[in-house]
Amino acid sequence: MSLADKRCTPCRGGVPALTREEITPYLQQLDGWALSDNASRIARDFAFADFNTALTFVNHVGRIAEEMGHHPEVSFGWGHARVEIWTHKIGGLHENDFVFAARVDRLPEV
Repeated sequence: MSLADKRCTPCRGGVPALTREEITPYLQQLDGWALSDNASRIARDFAFADFNTALTFVNHVGRIAEEMGHHPEVSFGWGHARVEIWTHKIGGLHENDFVFAARVDRLPEV
């Protein structure tokens, strides 16, 4: 089953964040996402032809975030957007973060 087809499991905190070794297989299933130096976040920069396409993309990311109850850092401007993901309750990465990233990768603007 692909990451994008998985269902998120609620993360209530109190579970350990994934280790760098546990992260590697998840990251290999994504396209263009980078791991932060301290292995606590993943991020990807996206390029678009214009402001409107970037805005449409950001709105789609927001819709997915609300559906999943998972809220990334998103910034954007003319022709670009950046999405940064981590699980706030554990201060690091959880499988849900990679499921979210995989769904972002499936957006039509990507």
